Amino acid sequence: MNSIALLGQPNSGKSTVFNHLTGSRQHVGNWPGKTVEKKDGTFTYNNEKYSITDLPGSYGLSGNSDEEVITEKFIKDGSADLVLVLVDASQLERSMFMLAEFAQLDAPAALILNMMDVAKEQGVTIDTELLSERLGIPVLPFTAADDKDYDKLKSLIVSELKDPHKLISVPETGSNDDIKDAVNSKYEWISKQLDGVCETKQKEYKLSKFDKMITSPRKGKIACIGIVLLAFIVSMFAAAPIMGVGAMIPKLLSEPISNGLSSLNVHPWLISVFSLIIPNTLYFCVAMGGFVLAVNIVFGYLEEVGFLARMAYQFDGVLSRLGLQGKAVAPMLMGFGCTIGATSGTRVMDNWGQKMLTMAVVWAVPCASIWSIIPVVSGMFFPAWAMALVILGILVYVFFMMWVVSKIFGKKLAPAETRTGMIMELPPYHKPHWKHIFKEAGFKSLDIFKRALRTVFIISFIFWLLQYTSTGNIEDSLLYKIGTAIEPVTKFFGMGWRTFAGFIGSAFAKESVLGVLNSVFVGEHSMLDATFGAHSGVDSATLAESMKGVISQAEALAFMFAITFNVPCVMALSTTYRESHSLKWTAKVAAFYIVCALLLSCIVYHVASIFL
Repeated sequence: MNSIALLGQPNSGKSTVFNHLTGSRQHVGNWPGKTVEKKDGTFTYNNEKYSITDLPGSYGLSGNSDEEVITEKFIKDGSADLVLVLVDASQLERSMFMLAEFAQLDAPAALILNMMDVAKEQGVTIDTELLSERLGIPVLPFTAADDKDYDKLKSLIVSELKDPHKLISVPETGSNDDIKDAVNSKYEWISKQLDGVCETKQKEYKLSKFDKMITSPRKGKIACIGIVLLAFIVSMFAAAPIMGVGAMIPKLLSEPISNGLSSLNVHPWLISVFSLIIPNTLYFCVAMGGFVLAVNIVFGYLEEVGFLARMAYQFDGVLSRLGLQGKAVAPMLMGFGCTIGATSGTRVMDNWGQKMLTMAVVWAVPCASIWSIIPVVSGMFFPAWAMALVILGILVYVFFMMWVVSKIFGKKLAPAETRTGMIMELPPYHKPHWKHIFKEAGFKSLDIFKRALRTVFIISFIFWLLQYTSTGNIEDSLLYKIGTAIEPVTKFFGMGWRTFAGFIGSAFAKESVLGVLNSVFVGEHSMLDATFGAHSGVDSATLAESMKGVISQAEALAFMFAITFNVPCVMALSTTYRESHSLKWTAKVAAFYIVCALLLSCIVYHVASIFL
């Protein structure tokens, strides 16, 4: 069957090994009936095909979490012909706890000592032959970020599948009722196996000045936030050239396609599809891929050198109140810039449930596009002091919304009984493997681009269908007919058909909101151009005059809250689906945000109507 399983604690390097071996030949979903990520893939070596499963990362196998139950059952059922147990060579005693747990499952295995380069930097030497002799299984010194080590790994896999080995030494089990004795027994077994195996020149690790500052209770949090925000700015600058190339696609293709198809007497609606939807879909996906590439390079660097572990330590106590780990703070801060980057940044989370919950919480954070719209719209209806109160109200609601989301979705994604304090030993700082960082980021970006094409096109087509008119007149569109028909309902939620059209447009792209409003209130540009082109050249004074004559201050206020807490945008929606590999959960979160945005709009409108 040539089936291999990867077993290890979070951050042991399993995902790096899995991605390197399988490349694009992998499928990621969830285990049946569980909110736990399942990764399967294949690779070929010497004309032989092998299947590989990346088992859920956990710190042991004796707990009751879904990750541990799934992993234990998978190994006990004999679903794998060989289990590769990955441990961190630079922190061997702690990492070996997983092997101590695995030892009692009686399955063919090999021990992979990952991060040997970091161990060498620390002055650690490991007698792999002695360790192999004591354990009875092969022990391979390995660096997952080094391409040259993979031939040794593949050769080991081939030899072990032909002549498998099992552990000859197993920890004493003791009483099942005494957990403390069982844990102590395993650590005694680890000490016995490692006695005389490891030697280190550095007897005690001393904190550097930077480490002392970054781990201090107050200064550390401020420093961490500053570094993450700086990293996001660097990501934006790094992504700008690729996003700029993407922005050129509609300009270069739309008009030639339209003219070419018109000369062939193609039906106008087909011309609209090919000249608007396809070029803009390519633009969105290229921009998304470029941004994901930059974010993964910058934050991949921060993760590899050891900074993200320290940031997780700083914020774990705060975020545990939301059912999240400290690692979630990076995507949450990134959300103030772009939800796409923040969603992609959830890759650092230890398990699928935490990852999905973080994405759901991140959606509550208004992106930079919203912060460029709210001051414009609020400035049309309110004086400066009232505009400041609107922005303050939105910020306060952000934290309330994050709390609500964590309470509702956390029950399923991160149940209270599975939440424990974060187990972490801060890794030493070490030099990054730039080739590995760029390779992983490139793979992730290309995967996002390819997978997003279909999703973005389908959603874009739906928006196009709602707005298309052969005359260019908004009143001939399906959106106008539906909007006016349901206006008595939308009015209850605080929006007439025009502001409701802006609400719909905000779900496509927040940048399009002012363009859509300009189209429905002033009549400049068609709705399609406004939505897909996201025109920035809007005359705010003219738009304000037109809006004031139609809608009230209460409706304007309700509209601002509605678009802020609506689903972020089609690209963020697509990224969430591709990162979570779950259409069901993406749809659940999207439906929740749409309903909450409408309810919030309703409350704000009716309360504001009393006072304004």
